Amino acid sequence: MPVEPLSQKEIEDRLADLPGWSLDGDRLTRSYRLGSHFAAAAMVVHIARVQEELDHHSDLTLGHHTVSLSVHTHSAGGAVTEKDFELARKVEDLAPGHGAH
Repeated sequence: MPVEPLSQKEIEDRLADLPGWSLDGDRLTRSYRLGSHFAAAAMVVHIARVQEELDHHSDLTLGHHTVSLSVHTHSAGGAVTEKDFELARKVEDLAPGHGAH
């Protein structure tokens, strides 16, 4: 089943429930700060596992004490879809366990 792009209003409504996430052009984005580089690397591995489970992948960047994500749905022409928000919610759920803020 094809995934449909969300309207600007739908995106804004969903972002209201995801503090820290924002729309940057045609992508949902979020950066997290962690207590160490090792903690950030562990979070990247955890996110990668979730992405594999969902079969939906973000651009994921590991920095010094930081993790950043940028996601949109290629199969919807690079638009933001519910799949992107599903990934964002799952990442939000796992972030506290890594000490991310």
